[in-house]
Amino acid sequence: MDACSSPKRPNFLFILADDLGFSDIGCYGSEIQTPNINSLAAEGARMLNHHAAAACSPTRAMLLSGTDAHLGGLGTLIEFKQNAKGAERWSGKAGYEGFLNRDVAALPEILKDNGYFTVMSGKWHLGMRTSQGPWERGFQKAFAMLPGCCNHYGWEPIQEKFPIGGRPIHAEMGQKVDITPNKTEDSEGFYSTDYYTDRLIRYLEERTEEEESKPFFSFLPFTAPHWPLQCSRAQRDKYKGLYDDGPYALRERRLKSLVEKGIIDEDIVPHKVETGKVGAGEWDSLTPEERKLSTRAMETYAGMVDSIDVNIGKVIEYLKKIGEYDNTFVVFMSDNGAEGAALEAIPILGTDIKSAIHKYYDNSYENIGAYNSYTWLGPLWAQASTAPSRLFKGFPSQGGILVPCVIKPPAGDFPLLSPGSFNRSFTTVMDFVPTFLDLAGVSLSQAFTNGIRAMTKFRGRDVHAVRGKSWVPFFSRGESIEGNETWAIHSSSEAIGWELHSRAALRKGDWKIVHFAKVQGGAGEGDEGWELFNVIQDPGETNDLAQNEPEKLQELLKCWDEYVIECGIVWGEGATTPGLGKDEAPELWEDEMALQKCWMEARGGVRPDC
Repeated sequence: MDACSSPKRPNFLFILADDLGFSDIGCYGSEIQTPNINSLAAEGARMLNHHAAAACSPTRAMLLSGTDAHLGGLGTLIEFKQNAKGAERWSGKAGYEGFLNRDVAALPEILKDNGYFTVMSGKWHLGMRTSQGPWERGFQKAFAMLPGCCNHYGWEPIQEKFPIGGRPIHAEMGQKVDITPNKTEDSEGFYSTDYYTDRLIRYLEERTEEEESKPFFSFLPFTAPHWPLQCSRAQRDKYKGLYDDGPYALRERRLKSLVEKGIIDEDIVPHKVETGKVGAGEWDSLTPEERKLSTRAMETYAGMVDSIDVNIGKVIEYLKKIGEYDNTFVVFMSDNGAEGAALEAIPILGTDIKSAIHKYYDNSYENIGAYNSYTWLGPLWAQASTAPSRLFKGFPSQGGILVPCVIKPPAGDFPLLSPGSFNRSFTTVMDFVPTFLDLAGVSLSQAFTNGIRAMTKFRGRDVHAVRGKSWVPFFSRGESIEGNETWAIHSSSEAIGWELHSRAALRKGDWKIVHFAKVQGGAGEGDEGWELFNVIQDPGETNDLAQNEPEKLQELLKCWDEYVIECGIVWGEGATTPGLGKDEAPELWEDEMALQKCWMEARGGVRPDC
């Protein structure tokens, strides 16, 4: 890679939101107040064709390794290996370890070896053991929330002999940190978004003279707005009444705003809202009281996004105060689409989730958002966030993998980027490793093949080569792979795949194939095989062309077969979504809306009908 042209190597600040939908920030069409993120976009660019994985830890693996999640150990989430079906399907298989393995080099490891000071504070979700923590993967200072989620106020009923639940496990440099639960919304007490931000700033403030002489790589992965939806009453009540007309009305407003901002074309056909096929009921089927409670959950979600923005403002203010803002590459993005299902909660709360919520939480109207409430967004509100795309987190359709991404490059490093601009080039989260290394003037060893996969050398061992593409040639020198803006960074002849729990997709040029594994209870359209879409003409994935374009379908299927071999994907016979089957959790598979109604009705006591 070319050496960085700047006289001073840039810093990097990477901010990652958790389960944030495409239009959930102001500069992407939202009504939620995000002035600090909007300012970053005004100085930099909005990447409008940016892709993550369909779920959180695979995205994190891709982000830190620059390669496919399966090669980095996150072919599955660790939570889904912990039941019998998951263990049978994935145990002992390379690439399905459930943590960031040693077959890849992590970005902070590379930067640390090349003179950077590396810090992180926030959600890790790439390994629960001390030997798998961020302090073992190149971070010199790290405070980590190790699992996939936890109570944002640091409280879990498990601490009070609760038999089912997820612990808020935090650790600093390999040592467990006991968080004092914040039951009063004390501004000095624990709230995840505030605490992670303050800890990151403190790490930068406490640098030694030697550390201050180095450029830094800082990673701030929030766990907001991931469920349980919790924020202060003040943040929540800023949005009181704003969503009273329901998720369909919000969806129409978001679509109109996306058109007005020029983010999508007016003639785009949005995908219809999925209900029954994803286990959801219709909004009209809820009682007025149930709608009121659901709307309060959406207000809380908006408050969580608002809080993210407030904390981003704190980091930006600090960087300006120490004179490092102009020389810092700032990235803000989401790790996947909005969360539209509660099934993800099963490995955390257990199959008796409804009884647990009623017994241990208070989801009364005034209490939603508090430390002892437990709510989530649900499929209708989520599809307002992901429109015009199809579905949401967990699916490799655009609603699950197309994410907001705002970049503010260092002054002078991206001279061809116009402040406030849109960029519609196809990009992926794997691109940040080569982009950052390019700007830092760091070259990886020459790639070679082991007969199946591209490899490179790192610290004396063979590791998987980076699959992402640097943005530097395009933004700094105007080098474009092809004349078409969409394929200015990645070539239209390049095939890029996604797979998680047998839901799969592959993109090549303007075309995309999608496969939703057939599961009991239904997982959406496409259960019987592969669908084919021209996602340039049909970004909503509304018109399946598999029957009309058989040659194109076969072309992409051949690429899929190559991707399966190249990345060691468990595929083929029995390629159905593992995890919980119908017999293990019939009440969840049959109707998730019944589960949502239970949390909306909960008042702190056990109801016999739930």
